Amino acid sequence: MKPNLSYLFVEPPLWLAIAFAATTAITFIGFLKAVHRSAPKRTISTALGLLVWLLILGVLAAQHFFTTLTSKPPRLPLAILPPFLLIAGLFSSSNGRAFLDKLPLSTLTYIHTIRIPVELVLYALYIHHQIPELMTFEGRNVDILAGLTAPVIAYFSFNRPILSKQWLFVWNVVALVLLLNIVTHALLSAPSPFQQLAFQQPNIGILKFPFIWLPGFVVPIVLLSHLVAFRQLWRRN
Repeated sequence: MKPNLSYLFVEPPLWLAIAFAATTAITFIGFLKAVHRSAPKRTISTALGLLVWLLILGVLAAQHFFTTLTSKPPRLPLAILPPFLLIAGLFSSSNGRAFLDKLPLSTLTYIHTIRIPVELVLYALYIHHQIPELMTFEGRNVDILAGLTAPVIAYFSFNRPILSKQWLFVWNVVALVLLLNIVTHALLSAPSPFQQLAFQQPNIGILKFPFIWLPGFVVPIVLLSHLVAFRQLWRRN
């Protein structure tokens, strides 16, 4: 079955692009804050590295690199794999693990609040025929619950610590499951040889600028925050 690509070259409204760019900027600043608190000397190099990556993704998406669906292999993995390989490298090296162990868990927990505006942007993309309904909170995506509960969990775990670390661990497990749920549906809805869902309205929005930053930057930061939380909580026990 062939996906409906009627809106592939229809750009989402400018206000929506600006809203998501702002969401990405907040994620960027939040992660840099965590880096600065743990390793101030790495702040500038981390910022420059992330900015270069965001620029590469942005330029490629603006030139319709990712919406060229006839290329083989598919191009979307080129935006996804590098961040995940970097995460794997951090966890597999002693210097990387030492860096991750110093990241403040409180800041990383608050970062998940970004999932609220992300879900609102996804809903707006659905309204403008850029992603399927199943990727929104009206469909199969309830990831907004992780965003709504993140500041509560963070506040009562760190600012006013009345919750045990077990609660924080369980919350991270549930929130990670919610993240993996939407990521799976997003990948299976994207136009590619592996598409299994949403042929009437495929996931084309994330192939465009600036929304390519969602799979290429925001999601990896959120995933890294969960993985660091698991490592730190496990080591404390």
